[in-house]
Amino acid sequence: MGEWINVGKTGHRAYLALPEALSAPGVLVLHAWWGLTPVFTDVCDRLAAAGYLALAPSLYPEGATATTIAEAEALRDTFDEAAVVPPVVLNAAQQVRALSNVTGGPVGVIGFSMGAYWALDLSQRWPDAVPVVVIFYGTDDSSYDTARAAYLGHFAENDPYESLAAVRATEENMRAAGRDVTFYVYPGTHHWFVEPNRPEYDPAAAELAWERTIEFLREQLS
Repeated sequence: MGEWINVGKTGHRAYLALPEALSAPGVLVLHAWWGLTPVFTDVCDRLAAAGYLALAPSLYPEGATATTIAEAEALRDTFDEAAVVPPVVLNAAQQVRALSNVTGGPVGVIGFSMGAYWALDLSQRWPDAVPVVVIFYGTDDSSYDTARAAYLGHFAENDPYESLAAVRATEENMRAAGRDVTFYVYPGTHHWFVEPNRPEYDPAAAELAWERTIEFLREQLS
């Protein structure tokens, strides 16, 4: 079980899960538009069990969460995401770096859907500290010229929110900037396919994506 801490002076809270090792690589977990629900605190616990210090900040003010798509859309529209989220993500990443006690302070980042966008954004805003990014069904249209990270992506074959064209465009932009990129598309899956509380959940694809993620983190953060 983890603990709850403050994200700097942002007024936001975060869930922190610690591994048994006193010194371990740090991973920042950025949730989907549902908010910081047990799905994402569980990701932190699983990362800690795998040997990583994991921190998941709430990107929403007052830790708000949603259970339906309509609630999530309404929640997203209640605040200025572009103004609120970046300082929360940066402060949380700085806390991961300080808490991990690993020489050089590398920060791995895992983002889901909305959180994937902000994971990609952080890798470009703070390239010196972010050597590895894992994204689940989320893209952006940046050039990646400032980034230095290696990227792993997990995407659904049938996704009304992230088309395969958008996935390929993001991959091409990363490669054009000289980044190390590995993207997987999981046949027959839909958006949110790794989240066990969603009807789109695909256990086999979710487990394979998790195995690939842990292997990638071990390769990049060792």
